[in-house]
Amino acid sequence: MGLAVVLTAGLAACGSSQNKSITEQTANENQTETAESVSTEPNDQESEAPVTITYANFNASGGNEETLNKMYEAFHKAYPNITVEIETIAMNDYFTTMQTRIAGGTGPDCLEMNIENFGTYASQGILEDLSGAGTEGMNQTALEAFQYDGTQYGLPENFSTVVLVYNKDLFDKAGIDYPDDNWTRDDVDAAAAKIRALGDDIYGIYQPVTYNEFYKVAAQYGGSLLNSDKSAFTINSEENVAALQSMADRVQKTNVQPTEEQMGGMGDWDLFESGRLGMIPTGTWCFNTFKDACDFNWDICVEPGETQKATHFFANALVVNKAASAEAKAAAQKWITWLASSAEAAQIRLDAGWDLPALDDTSKLSNYLEQTPPEHRQAVFDSLNYIVMPPVINDYQQMSDIITDCVSKAAKGECTAKEALDDAQSKCEAAIKLN
Repeated sequence: MGLAVVLTAGLAACGSSQNKSITEQTANENQTETAESVSTEPNDQESEAPVTITYANFNASGGNEETLNKMYEAFHKAYPNITVEIETIAMNDYFTTMQTRIAGGTGPDCLEMNIENFGTYASQGILEDLSGAGTEGMNQTALEAFQYDGTQYGLPENFSTVVLVYNKDLFDKAGIDYPDDNWTRDDVDAAAAKIRALGDDIYGIYQPVTYNEFYKVAAQYGGSLLNSDKSAFTINSEENVAALQSMADRVQKTNVQPTEEQMGGMGDWDLFESGRLGMIPTGTWCFNTFKDACDFNWDICVEPGETQKATHFFANALVVNKAASAEAKAAAQKWITWLASSAEAAQIRLDAGWDLPALDDTSKLSNYLEQTPPEHRQAVFDSLNYIVMPPVINDYQQMSDIITDCVSKAAKGECTAKEALDDAQSKCEAAIKLN
């Protein structure tokens, strides 16, 4: 089963000026040695050398702090000589805080990293080389996604995919067969139109017209944002224009997707939970919420494409701060390796209904597949066959912001799809220097 890593929607990233500051202030502090291979098994000799390390994360904020603490307790039982001081920071503040601390030489010994910032931090020499880490049991494709210039700088901590969630009751009322693997976006649009016809306040689909959704839909039409060697932007390609046009038409032409005014401040999940939305492409982290909130039947399928399928994949990496002491780096490597690959950590994560561990042996995730709803959880793993990667560049967030601003104008009817992408192309070319 192939895994890869894609962007998490709306996450903060390092700006280019701040990245320069990080590099300048840490360049003289960075050590050049490569971490030696470290066993993840405890031994008597290790128990004679107590060490305390610091670990910063964002993913546990908002409800999974206790789950992470359970993981630490299990780790500490196996490695009593290693004490981990865990700091959980809300996502909105996390990377600003990390930038400030790392630039000031007070960064944590190890930390959680998202894909937007991973490339920037790795390229600036902030992260420790983890080539010697024990990676047994980790999915190889996911490992490769956290490499930079062929060097392993991060270990995959978890993953979630995006699937098409649909309201079975609305499908039944509209007389539509449930989606299957042969569906394309045209089939989605046809079903959305029939569901829209059920009532003035009922809508067929909601797919936000933002950077994250656009680059995925562009891939479904055979497009991309950069050429193959990442030396030039291809934002306004014919395939991309067709992709954005299809997204904008759902709002402005057929109105199977509500406008901002029609949403009236309601969130897309809220609309689905109300029973007035037929389909929504969203992440697997919605399952527990929908299970509790939806009083109707719902299920999932792999998101249909156009010329090809393309699906999102969200994951975070575990990394070690290169500026940490040699003792702290060795202990930190044991901690993050255990978090990423141990069966015990995986089971704690699964029992809590958190995201999925990025393990190579999917049999360890069998309990997850047995949980319902949704009935067809296998679609979560089937989606991994169609993952599309966003282009990771140093000025990633700037590119993301420019494209989101431009494509949203097309969704509002303020310009055509071609005009929006021509604008995004010229702005990215003027503001961002590619390799």
